[in-house]
Amino acid sequence: MKIRVLTGLLASALVVTACNPTKQDIGTVAGAGAGAAVGSQIGDGTGQLAAVAIGTLVGGYIGGSIGKTMDDVDRMKMNQALEKQPTGRASTWENPDTGHNYSVTPTETYQRNDRPCRDYTTEAVIDGQREVVHGTACRESDGRWVAQN
Repeated sequence: MKIRVLTGLLASALVVTACNPTKQDIGTVAGAGAGAAVGSQIGDGTGQLAAVAIGTLVGGYIGGSIGKTMDDVDRMKMNQALEKQPTGRASTWENPDTGHNYSVTPTETYQRNDRPCRDYTTEAVIDGQREVVHGTACRESDGRWVAQN
């Protein structure tokens, strides 16, 4: 039951942003999914439901703030990291225009529906604040890596 409610909420968020999603929209949805997944592992009963809700909110906020600050150069660097970095090896860079620092580490590589997919961790230092988001991306037929959660 909880999973269906969570899936419905995330699907609603995706539908709202599907017409013209921004970097912040994508980051918020990805972060909310990751936060909900972490929250679902804590406690049981109503305590677990509260943990899922808190995890969704916190994850959405962190993911949204990272997504909001990433520009085209950062997305290109992230795409390169997902395409070329071996599992477990970080790709790091500093955006020369914003001064923000990023590190993307692929954590697992696998096939899903005949497409290569990778779980990854993104660490960002934005205005002195360190933020971490976990996500999944799959390679599209045009070579782009697209966030799946």
